[in-house]
Amino acid sequence: MRRISFIGVLCFLAMSIGCGRNPEINPLSESSVVVAFGNSLTFGTGTENAQSYPAVLSDMLQCRVINAGVPGEDTTSALDRLPTILRKEKADLVIICHGGNDMLRNQNKKITKQNLDAMILIARNAGADVILIGVPSPGLFLNVPSFYKKLAKEHDIPYDSAIIADVLSSSSLKSDYVHPNAEGYYKIAQVITDLINKSQKKQ
Repeated sequence: MRRISFIGVLCFLAMSIGCGRNPEINPLSESSVVVAFGNSLTFGTGTENAQSYPAVLSDMLQCRVINAGVPGEDTTSALDRLPTILRKEKADLVIICHGGNDMLRNQNKKITKQNLDAMILIARNAGADVILIGVPSPGLFLNVPSFYKKLAKEHDIPYDSAIIADVLSSSSLKSDYVHPNAEGYYKIAQVITDLINKSQKKQ
């Protein structure tokens, strides 16, 4: 009982630095521009363009969502590409869903984390809010590396750790071993929409 009370006091004292507070983004409107940045999971490999998660997300959010997914891309190439996308699109929000190809190729996870960290900083320096989506390591059990959660916490940004792993764990939601089908992409868009709606600052 004393321990619970002590934790409560600590949270109360720490509210100014975010204890118990969910990360927030600025409200979106019909004129907002969202950049969905990633690889084949963002591009929509395994289904038609209109059924990719960015296309579905655009309908759900009722604003422009740019599909900036490049199949086969790793985070090093993505880091080089991101500034050009941001200069062109003037995004209000960037959704980063990247790292899967790094893991498929057994690349150094420290480099993957560093690249994702740099992407977040670049997007924020361009004036955009950022949402991070965790991508699981390939294998029998689809576990998302802990560095995704650490990055989200360090940058105080909204984060989902489960949806990609959940979809890729269900054979009925996949078009192949590593890509969703139309229903899987719809579920990804739905979860991201919920996260965005929950994270928007109250006007």
